[in-house]
Amino acid sequence: MLNPAAWPLSANIAVFIAATVLILFCGVAMTRVSATLAKITGFGEAFFGALFLGAVTSLSGSVTSTAAAAQGHPNLALANALGGIPAQTAFLVIADIFYRKANLEHSAASAANLVQGALLIALLSMPLAVMAMPPWTVWNVHPASLVIPAAYIGGLKLIQHAYTLPMWRPRKTNATQTEEKPPEGYSQGSPALLWCRFAACGVIVGTAGYALSESGVALSKGFGVSENLIGAVFTAVVTSLPELVTCLSAVRQGALNLAIGDILGGNSFDILFVAFSDIAYRTGSIYHVLGRQHVFLISITILMTAVLLLGLLRREKHGIGNIGFEGILVLALYALTLAVLIVQGSATNPP
Repeated sequence: MLNPAAWPLSANIAVFIAATVLILFCGVAMTRVSATLAKITGFGEAFFGALFLGAVTSLSGSVTSTAAAAQGHPNLALANALGGIPAQTAFLVIADIFYRKANLEHSAASAANLVQGALLIALLSMPLAVMAMPPWTVWNVHPASLVIPAAYIGGLKLIQHAYTLPMWRPRKTNATQTEEKPPEGYSQGSPALLWCRFAACGVIVGTAGYALSESGVALSKGFGVSENLIGAVFTAVVTSLPELVTCLSAVRQGALNLAIGDILGGNSFDILFVAFSDIAYRTGSIYHVLGRQHVFLISITILMTAVLLLGLLRREKHGIGNIGFEGILVLALYALTLAVLIVQGSATNPP
């Protein structure tokens, strides 16, 4: 079995960089087929982005957290799972900057995207609630690790219902993008071939994620920083790069709902990392390893998501730097998050 902890620091850095390049490449490839698949399947961009694109681009983070938990590194597992969500939310603002027609939240407001945001807040609240509960486990797995995936599946059904039978619609302006349902018999290429390309990219992303988890643990020791810091800042950002690439590509193609669905859906899928990590962590319930930094990450993410939802409802058309008030607040909150994590990480490992 590979043991990156015994490798030179330069070798781990090389593995980390190589895995990052693979993740970036696959992120671009997946975006090329996602918009077409969303129409062929009739799922719609928001639902396809939430379920398929968001899940696949999150595979690297899922493997990273699960592998770290299985190897007895719960802090790295939790920090990676939770640290990637605010990073991905900030990526949505970066994509908004490159969309020149109007504020992204103005153009892509939809009932499905609002449901995604509400689902994310609900899922984020569950680990906090479990943290305060007695450490009940069955075979060292907390019952919440079954409830969270069930809630995620139920939320996906609500998102799809909001697309097919919306009970709320945004007011149309000249910058509002509406996603029209494809005509019967719509086809743009072989569905089987498109799904095969999608699956192949997913396998590569998962493999690269495992390489990131192995080298990430080794780098945390090599650089002498805490697992919380390496997970929440280093591996969390790198394993979230597929979301950045796919989000930017979707915006460039004009698939705005796919971009928002990718980010919000990927964020919701990231909460499943905690459940997967709890199953992989054999010492006890990983929810009771949650510390101040993890609670801070969850709380700041709830706040960032709430701000994003307000932006989808307020729908400011233009703002400073071509982003709305929510974009500025989200970037400020993420900058604060990084500052807090770096300061706390440095304090944990003084020179």
